[in-house]
Amino acid sequence: MPDGRVPGGYAPEWGATGIRVPEDGDVLVRAPTADEAPPGAPVSTALRCGPALSSPDGVEAQTCVVVRGEDVWARTYYRNTTGAPLDAALSLLGPDGHSVRSRCVAGAGDDPSLCETPRVRLKGEPLRYTAVAEFAAHAGGAREGRLLLRAGSNSPSERER
Repeated sequence: MPDGRVPGGYAPEWGATGIRVPEDGDVLVRAPTADEAPPGAPVSTALRCGPALSSPDGVEAQTCVVVRGEDVWARTYYRNTTGAPLDAALSLLGPDGHSVRSRCVAGAGDDPSLCETPRVRLKGEPLRYTAVAEFAAHAGGAREGRLLLRAGSNSPSERER
């Protein structure tokens, strides 16, 4: 699980979730991994998401890096109100230069949906992973291949590196 910072004197309980931006005066603590958690205790899931974005064409998306135990993957939440299916390409970029990519068809409709990459074993610090989702007009359509929206989990700031 990722290292995080919490106010002095406070330690998260087993299964605490979330990543908080470190502030001056915070005390470094580490959440337990799956191997360290007491038997039967839940393993926490941490999400680091970029901003929710929308395009004038009717695509809305927010892309995240997800960490659970020793696994990491990319997830994008989206809504496609363009009236036509879209091609979505989702990539997880790791600190060692490796990437994992998934392709999803984003069906037209007002209901929110999601797309995920396969889970991979965490290598290094979770904050070094980034995710990017790209939504383009579906192959064979009138606007084939045109990029409509790119949404990312955002890179860590220099302070977090």
